[in-house]
Amino acid sequence: MDLRQLRHFTAVAETLHFGRAAERLGMTQPPLSQSILALERELGAPLFTRSKRVVALTAFGRQWLDHVRPAIAGVDALAEIARRLQAGTAGRLALSFVSTADYNLLPQLVQSYASAFPAVEITLLEATSDVQVEALIDGRVDAAILIPIQPTMPAALRYRPLLREPLVAAVPEAWIGEGRVAVRAGSLHGEAWMAQPLIIFPPRVSPDFHGLVLEFYRAQGRTPAIRQEAIQMQTIISLVSAGMGMALVPASMRNLVRTGVRYLDLAGPAPVLETGLAWRTGDDAPTLAALIGMARSLGGGWTD
Repeated sequence: MDLRQLRHFTAVAETLHFGRAAERLGMTQPPLSQSILALERELGAPLFTRSKRVVALTAFGRQWLDHVRPAIAGVDALAEIARRLQAGTAGRLALSFVSTADYNLLPQLVQSYASAFPAVEITLLEATSDVQVEALIDGRVDAAILIPIQPTMPAALRYRPLLREPLVAAVPEAWIGEGRVAVRAGSLHGEAWMAQPLIIFPPRVSPDFHGLVLEFYRAQGRTPAIRQEAIQMQTIISLVSAGMGMALVPASMRNLVRTGVRYLDLAGPAPVLETGLAWRTGDDAPTLAALIGMARSLGGGWTD
């Protein structure tokens, strides 16, 4: 059977008259009758009972009509669906992100995109930067908000910065009362704090972030006392809350309020962490293009 036969069937079923159905379809009655007979032979059952005066659907025909109508409607909608897919107003988009983005870039980007393209199905995946790069190359995600892998991103990917923000210190509040760290005007004071145990991202997960922290310590002539490594920023803050150590984190982490944790500025110039958007080179999916355009408008650090 083909779509033409299904249209013939619905026209006769709705008019219950071969002549009027043929007129609606812009054809003559004999080929319409032949089309219906061929369809019935293929199905192995009659769709209509016929007499000189009356055409009626059989019980089978009535039930099958309920399935044919949505099938035809689905086919009729394909052209509009194709247009929307080509325009990027429908389809799917898989976006991965580092945990820090949940407190700065991600909410605004996703909310703006979802509002502009409500028919696009968005899938979100939280992952570390190294995992995101692999997922991009493998085609498991379309775009990634990540901390760039240094010295260069893989050639298969394109990358643009979205945000640059200073690091601040997340410190157990109890340490301040105990005098283990000195605070002046909301900032860490002196250098004693640099001897305190440090919680940090492991280098395999985010080499750029890890290296940024270590280089800051080296510039002060210090070697950090790394006590614990963790791959999720929420975990790092939880460990700080438990008093296991302090951490240098992006300033946007101030949005993560946790009992027992104080966020303090660093005295003097602070290291700056970059977060950006990555996607596969040559990927021309309209949904991705729309996301890139929106990220460009929202990201103050974007450079072409």
